[in-house]
Amino acid sequence: MAAHNDFGARAEQLAAALLERNGWTILHRNWRFGRLEIDLVARRDDTVAFIEVKARARASHGHPLESIDWRKRRALAIAASGWIDRHGRAGEEYRFDAVHIVGRQDARGGHPSSPATPPEVHHTENAWSM
Repeated sequence: MAAHNDFGARAEQLAAALLERNGWTILHRNWRFGRLEIDLVARRDDTVAFIEVKARARASHGHPLESIDWRKRRALAIAASGWIDRHGRAGEEYRFDAVHIVGRQDARGGHPSSPATPPEVHHTENAWSM
């Protein structure tokens, strides 16, 4: 697997771990609706969040959330509608969240995804609406 794929898989693991520490239950990872995919679907109480995970190796590569453009948001909304049709329950609230991860280099210039330099992980609730 290419290094960027390893970093992306690690980013999704970090995102899921952060959510679980904050009381979320991960319902699905990489849930597919046709060709569309939702990185994480999570529930806490009566709220279901459709979560896009974005990672950058370094902050100098731009903010990760900048890459969630209107096309991506539209695709996520279509996939979320498919999830709701199949798995939704009466009384649930639905929203779109994002987890963004930025790697940090250590003082010696080490690789940003090395265990010695843990990345910054942030959860943005209600990142956008449809």
